[in-house]
Amino acid sequence: MADSKMHDDKPDVLKRNMLSGILFGVGLVAFLDEMVFHQLLHWHHFYDQSTTEAGLVSDGFFHAFSWLATIGGLFLFADLRRRNIFQRQAWWGAVLLGSGLFQLYDGTIQHKWMRIHQIRYVENVGVYDWIWNLTAAGLIIVGAVLVLRSRRLHQSRGER
Repeated sequence: MADSKMHDDKPDVLKRNMLSGILFGVGLVAFLDEMVFHQLLHWHHFYDQSTTEAGLVSDGFFHAFSWLATIGGLFLFADLRRRNIFQRQAWWGAVLLGSGLFQLYDGTIQHKWMRIHQIRYVENVGVYDWIWNLTAAGLIIVGAVLVLRSRRLHQSRGER
């Protein structure tokens, strides 16, 4: 009886897969950004408008955010697997969507509008901006295509 009740009350499977994938994607790309551009290459800190010490503290908060998003996405992923409602294509599409959306937010809002840091402090930063934002757009497009394909596939099967 408990199984049928759980099945009857099952929330939208696609939405659960999307939330898990987007959270994981945001956390993953934020972690990679922080690891590669902040720590390994030393191109910038999360907040570059103050002292190096303030930049390092801001990197710590950014790193904590990335791990919270990653772990949250993985907890939801484990729940999808436990409930046997994991949709591989939708989830990976959502991971790419989350990654691309975060990267586009970072490249436009944080880099250009808020000006809290640049990708790299060089004379021709525009090249870096274009590559950054075009990569984000590519991730968003591929992610959206995967999610839409998965949605159509599961709708044709009569699933939610």
